[in-house]
Amino acid sequence: MSTVLRHMFTGIMSAFFVSLVLGGIVYTLFPIDDWNFLLEERLLDIPAAFVIPFLVFIIGAFLGLNSGVTSRKQLNLINRTLKSIEDGRQVDMKEVSSLELKAITKRMDGIQKQLGEKIRQSQKMATEKAVDQEKRIQEIISQERNRLARELHDSVSQQLFAASMIMSAVNETRSESDTRESKQLKLVEETIHQTQLEMRALLLHLRPAALNGKSLQKGMEELLQELLQKVPIELKWKIETIPLDKGVEDHLFRILQESVSNILRHAQANKAQILLVQREDLIILRIEDDGVGFKLDQEKTGSYGLRNMHERAAEIGGTLKIVSLPGEGTRLEVKVPILTTGEEKP
Repeated sequence: MSTVLRHMFTGIMSAFFVSLVLGGIVYTLFPIDDWNFLLEERLLDIPAAFVIPFLVFIIGAFLGLNSGVTSRKQLNLINRTLKSIEDGRQVDMKEVSSLELKAITKRMDGIQKQLGEKIRQSQKMATEKAVDQEKRIQEIISQERNRLARELHDSVSQQLFAASMIMSAVNETRSESDTRESKQLKLVEETIHQTQLEMRALLLHLRPAALNGKSLQKGMEELLQELLQKVPIELKWKIETIPLDKGVEDHLFRILQESVSNILRHAQANKAQILLVQREDLIILRIEDDGVGFKLDQEKTGSYGLRNMHERAAEIGGTLKIVSLPGEGTRLEVKVPILTTGEEKP
């Protein structure tokens, strides 16, 4: 039974109860010997015995309807407010405080403050953790990168260069009578040359997979531009410039890396779209592909990666939702609330 019907039923029953009580009081004070007058007296040409219960019914139904509509409006407002709190949005409690349900309003305000504080602390901890971790990683990777680059340059690169020079000399001094062997040696020389180019690219790309001080927009665009040059997939993106805390940027960037990695390894997709926008007080990161998709209720090879992305979204107070069907691609969406920052007490 709906709220309005329940209030109407209660109003009708209450009206009849009150009329019976009042009728009993009147009968006690002024006893009536002959009840036939209720049938004889007429209102609008209808016996009073029928008009009085009908009026009681109408009054009770009207009062119940009014009460039900008011209660439904209040419940809808409470539902919308709770939904906004659930999504991490900041809610103006002045609108809700006008309700008669003062205790619920106070409790909702308390829940919103607690959730907001937890999200704020989570984002702060994620920022501190990301900054500290990035410093340690940068030191280790910088040392290891220099070591690997030096060893590759001093050993492999020089050996490849020597092999390339030897093969060039051999090909120049050989007669062209043996066409088959000449082609094979030429192919070997081209392979060595190509390996040299790849080695140079490897030396240039010895860097950590992180933002490295860049903004989230620049880091994401560079990552996607690099993918365009290396993988046979059509990438489209719309990335807005949004000022965010370091921890939030780091987690969103790594979620993008993980999701793109899953697309390249598992989705067999031809197209992918990436969206990073701000809508009111929410940051939305959406990644879609037209790949093979999968059933969410079945364990997948990339389930660890999906769990990792869920955890990263939760660490910054956000939510991650995945929609996927076999043969219809996959859509991943992360929503992170932006909290209005005030002055923090020391």
